[in-house]
Amino acid sequence: MTWSVLKSSDRRAWFAAGVRRVAPPRIGTTLGIGTGVLASLAPGLLPRTPSAQAVLTGLLAALALGVGGILRITLRRCGFDIDERQAWARLPLLIATAVLVAGAAANAEHWQNRLRAAMNTPPIGTGYWVRCALGAALIIGLFACATRAIAWAARKLGWARGVSLAAVVAVLLYLVGVPAMVGWRESVYARANAELDPALVHPVSYSGSGGAESAVSWTSLGAEGRKFLSGPPARAVRVYIGVASAPDLDTRVALAIRELERSGGFTRSHLVVTVPTGSGWIDANAVAGFDQRFDGDVALVGLQYSYLPSWATFVFGRDAAVTAARTLFTAVERHIQGLAHPPKLYLYGQSLGALGGNAVFSGDAEQDGRTCAALWAGPPANRVHRGGATVLANSSDPVIHWSLAQLWRAPDLTGARVDAPVPQWLPVIGFAQTTADLLGALHAPPGHGHRYGTDQGTAMGSC
Repeated sequence: MTWSVLKSSDRRAWFAAGVRRVAPPRIGTTLGIGTGVLASLAPGLLPRTPSAQAVLTGLLAALALGVGGILRITLRRCGFDIDERQAWARLPLLIATAVLVAGAAANAEHWQNRLRAAMNTPPIGTGYWVRCALGAALIIGLFACATRAIAWAARKLGWARGVSLAAVVAVLLYLVGVPAMVGWRESVYARANAELDPALVHPVSYSGSGGAESAVSWTSLGAEGRKFLSGPPARAVRVYIGVASAPDLDTRVALAIRELERSGGFTRSHLVVTVPTGSGWIDANAVAGFDQRFDGDVALVGLQYSYLPSWATFVFGRDAAVTAARTLFTAVERHIQGLAHPPKLYLYGQSLGALGGNAVFSGDAEQDGRTCAALWAGPPANRVHRGGATVLANSSDPVIHWSLAQLWRAPDLTGARVDAPVPQWLPVIGFAQTTADLLGALHAPPGHGHRYGTDQGTAMGSC
């Protein structure tokens, strides 16, 4: 059938169908994707790779699109179809949203380059945004396909059977899938903790754990403990007790005291109780800083309480950090009280270690009274006792910003060192941006983000 023989009504119907096929997206779609993209382009704390920005943009846009879809269905069931009543607004809204997104991208590029200039990293350009757009579009497309597939399955099954099936799947995931996933990840982390790195040198010094004279075996120290003890040569006594070094916390603490006695740690003028991060890591920069600060006349003791990543321990097992820090510090404190010439006692922690160490005391006065000094580096939410303590906090460190309270109030940056431009806080959006920045906190250049230097030791106070 040719155009010339089509009836007038058929031509109009054909034309209308063509217009519908190329019509602008629904109002909810434009608003959803636009809102998510604009939120993802708000200023953050750290430079981002194109892939990180693409994931953030794609996830926020998909989330906003999903919320918009739910609202559209709800309104339609209430007898209000915004796409029919306000169909004329589709194209103007699309154009306005595109202009806003372009402006937000330009502002985001300016902000990213300000951050990069402050951190001495290369600026971004057009290629960055091309990769971001492609990655975000892929994520949004996958989300759209998944929702369409779910909707199709729901129509085929019917409302009752669809809800029943979803409930069964949810219960199975909760009872079987989640525990299986958690167990698998724990086994992965346990293997990583036990794995021996041939590049690490087994210490032969008498003044450290894991050596021939030590009651602590080299294999029981864990991956981070072996790194701590085989780091660059230092004059400090280094004692470390791994999770596998003894069957329970009290036995591990008693073993730490015996190791300090054996290695001469209590004969040093200064003794630092170092609280590791969730994985058992003690920053080598802090070790070097303490060695420099006390001219080698210092002993360091650390006790591993977990081999999981810090984020996992923070979410699921932060009490372990608190209990381990309190038990070890109290045992060391009691032991030196019986010595004729006790060393000065200090406490140090970075990140989750700062949270655990801080919980040893009930307040500033107690902390000041029971320690010669304390030092906290990158404390979560920047909330620590400050009596007698030095607090190191980069303003670009998302760890000191992040807390659930950031959803509705600005973070407390008291005492933070301004190392880069700090974005203005926005409700909800600031929380989302900080959460995204947490993933790259340890990949920032030295002195920025969650990376601290030898000042973790050299800045320790005195008494």
